[in-house]
Amino acid sequence: MELPLGGGCMCGAVRYEISEVPLRVYACHCTDCQRITGSAFSIGVVVSADAFRATGKDRVLAPPIIAASGRTKRPGICPDCGVWLFDAPRTSTSFPGLVRVVRGGTFDDTGWIVPTIHYWTRSAQKWVALDGIRYETQPDDLATRSHGYSRTSRDTATS
Repeated sequence: MELPLGGGCMCGAVRYEISEVPLRVYACHCTDCQRITGSAFSIGVVVSADAFRATGKDRVLAPPIIAASGRTKRPGICPDCGVWLFDAPRTSTSFPGLVRVVRGGTFDDTGWIVPTIHYWTRSAQKWVALDGIRYETQPDDLATRSHGYSRTSRDTATS
């Protein structure tokens, strides 16, 4: 992987650059991500907000989507072509400072992207190979720090 990493939407109206190595790469297999992406999962690349810079048009928030968990999702999308790009900065208990989650498929070069953690594997497509740490749903501590809510969880990590 050669820094900086660049990416953007289909039409080129929104671009971004990341100047530091990403903190984490994960795959979410929830049915909401499957529906939003039109694929078997979404790839999230967690980066330091300080190392992230967007250029071009401002991304907009998609209309609210109520996830299976009950949480309201508002993906950050390109105002022209609608590609889901990146989320607003948020705090993290796993990493210092603010982080952003960038959608893996929006990078110019995706050859380096390998998820090491898989969330919501109970709804993963049967043909998807799951290498790395796996969670049946979403770990409760991740829900709390990322989304500000807690829930009863039967999550178990396996590898």
